[in-house]
Amino acid sequence: MSPEKLDEWKARAPYKLHEGDENFHVRYEGGCHCGRVKYQLSRETPLNSKYCHCKTCQKLHGAPFQWAAIFHKEDINFTHGHHDLVWYESSEKTTKHKLPCKVSCSYCRTPIMDEGRRMILLFPTLINFKEGEAENFAPTCHMFYPSRVVDIPDGKPKWTGIDKSSELIEDSPPELKKRKREEAEQARKKEQNGDSGNH
Repeated sequence: MSPEKLDEWKARAPYKLHEGDENFHVRYEGGCHCGRVKYQLSRETPLNSKYCHCKTCQKLHGAPFQWAAIFHKEDINFTHGHHDLVWYESSEKTTKHKLPCKVSCSYCRTPIMDEGRRMILLFPTLINFKEGEAENFAPTCHMFYPSRVVDIPDGKPKWTGIDKSSELIEDSPPELKKRKREEAEQARKKEQNGDSGNH
């Protein structure tokens, strides 16, 4: 493969630089532990923010859970060190840039983000928040809660797997659990009536 082909990623979001882009309004700045990788964010509030308790996140972050905020790929601008990034794709255990993948600083190994096919998951603990700004990144739920290593009785929805497509458990809000049960009951009735295939 030619060097040009190998370096194509540098011209695509989220790695494309927004230098001189007057439409990119800087809201936050963040970076890795050693300071080689620095970035800016243009969106004031993430599309969503979640705690993930899956075993992969626990192992790769060396922590009880991962706090991730979802952004569009165009919302980030690397101002320093985007050539110092390395990738890891966990299902095949490869360091090729294969989506979805984990992105880290090649020097201090700080996890920078998870890059998906359409979105990125950033880690708010890397952002240099001013007073009160972290509230914009407040998590909306817990995922893979049965894998937790610590109980967090915060009243937020707690899902057995991916949010909204698994079961609600523990101290999830009662009205949300009720709505989820009603949706499951409606789906079951549709299936029994034989019209689930018509939608």
